This record gives sequence, C-alpha cells and structure tokens, in this order.
Amino acid sequence: MANGTPSMSNWDEIRTAYHVARVGTVSGAAEMLGVHHATVIRHVDALEGRLGVKLFQRHARGYTPTEAGQELLTVAQATEDQFAQLAARLSGAGSAMTGELIVTSLPGLSGLVTPVLAALQAEHPALRVRYVTDLRLFRLEYGEAHVAIRAGARPQEPDNVVQPLVTLRSALYAGPGYAAANGLPEAEGDLARHRFVGPETPEARAPYHRWLAERVADEAIVFRSNDIEAQLDAVRAGVGLGFCATLAAAGDAGLVEAMPTRAEWDSPLWLVTHVDLHRSPKVQAFLAALKEHARGVCGNA
Repeated sequence: MANGTPSMSNWDEIRTAYHVARVGTVSGAAEMLGVHHATVIRHVDALEGRLGVKLFQRHARGYTPTEAGQELLTVAQATEDQFAQLAARLSGAGSAMTGELIVTSLPGLSGLVTPVLAALQAEHPALRVRYVTDLRLFRLEYGEAHVAIRAGARPQEPDNVVQPLVTLRSALYAGPGYAAANGLPEAEGDLARHRFVGPETPEARAPYHRWLAERVADEAIVFRSNDIEAQLDAVRAGVGLGFCATLAAAGDAGLVEAMPTRAEWDSPLWLVTHVDLHRSPKVQAFLAALKEHARGVCGNA
C-alpha cells in the first residue's frame, strides 16, 4: 500500500465491503462470506480508515452505501465478474479439446501413433499436436509431455499413471539384395556367417539386441546407429541383417523376413501419464483412440 491506497493485500476488506453494499446488512454479508459478523465490521472499519472516507451510512435497518460506497460497489462488481470469468476460462482450459497435446515415444512407432493423432486433430481442429520421438525418458512431472509411450519393464516413477498398451513384436529382416547374395539363416547356428546392423552401443536395452549380442561377435555388427530409421535404411541397402518391429515392417518391400518373431524378442509398450493431467479430456481422448487403434493393428492389446 502506498499513500493510503488499497492494494491487492486488502482485497478481503474490499470484497467484504462489496458484499455489505450488495445485501445491505452485516449479518447478510457475513453469511455469504462464511465469516463472523465481527470480521465484517472490522474489515469495513479498516477499509474506511485506510481510504479516509465513509463508505456506508449506518442505521437500524443496516448499511446503505454512500456515494463513495456506490463507486466501490461498481468497481468491486466489475472485479468480481472478471475473477469469475478468469476462473471459468482456467477451468475450461483443462476441459476443452484445445491447446497443445504433446506425445513422446521411442523412434519407430510413428506408424502406430501418427494416424491416431491425425484423426484426433481432424475431429478437434483447435488441438495442436507435438509428437516427439527420442530414446531419452521425458519427465512428465515437469510438463515435458502429456503422454509418453515407453517400452520394456513397467515404468515405476511416482505420480505417474501407467497402463499397458500392446506387446510389440519384432523379427529379423534382410534387404532383398542381401538375401539374394547371402541367403537367410535357417537356425541360430547360421548367424555366425552373417553381418548385422545394430544399435550404436552394445548395451542397448531392447531384448532382441541383447539376444543377438549373446550369439554373435561384436565385430559381426558392421553398421551401428542410434537412429532406427538409419538402421532400417542400412538393412534395406543390403549392409546386413537387422531387427524391426513387425508393425513397421508390414508392407515394406525393402525388408525380407530373415527369422520370424520370438517371444523372447517381445517388448511390452506402456502408456504413461502424470496423475495431474491423466483425466484431462484431450489426454483421455488420445489414450482411448490409441488403445482402440492398437487393438486393431496389433491384435494383442
């Protein structure tokens, strides 16, 4: 407060005086505000003292606003209305299918995720979508994403809601040129005579990469990349054999199945949301649509 001018720290006093002006009695204002009538009198007296002006004429029937009180009533009414509008907008922001929806996943899942995001956006044009693929774990508690799609062991971070999505099936593939020149392995014993495309680091978490590392020498993996698309491009180009999700390989003429799926190569996918955002309509709409799409595409939800 400066020079006796009320600040937001005096809003309780202004709000109290506003309700007294509206209803005309201390008891009525106290009931509306849920406070003791003595608190109402104290607030009004303090505000009048701070302003140096009488806001009300006291009489047996209650309080009648003076000219200054009428001015306060007008300004306070506008302020109250603005606060109500702000509260409605803030509440509506959480319940509307508008704003930004941020989804993250491992690379290679675009074929599963993008059609769902596109359909959701077509239905709700005010929705803006960001789909980010990365191997790192996005921190939902810091608002880095609304939904994360993760693979492997069930995520354990506190304050996150975790739901199973599907089991991601993978197989070993070759490019047509490689298959024609080198043939395809018929059993695990044939792997030693083949070349492979793999992840940048031998410590990759994917179950099929761990499986391969146990069966072939490190030097047999002749092309390594942290980019899944680069790995698949190398397989298509005939560099060597490499793993790919069957979902991504379906219909790809540049990939020939070298070894079919095995249960030990499977990787469960999880939907992860933060508890504070889990129930928001746009998150719920995306989760429901993705689950339905995944059941149709993968058939193992």
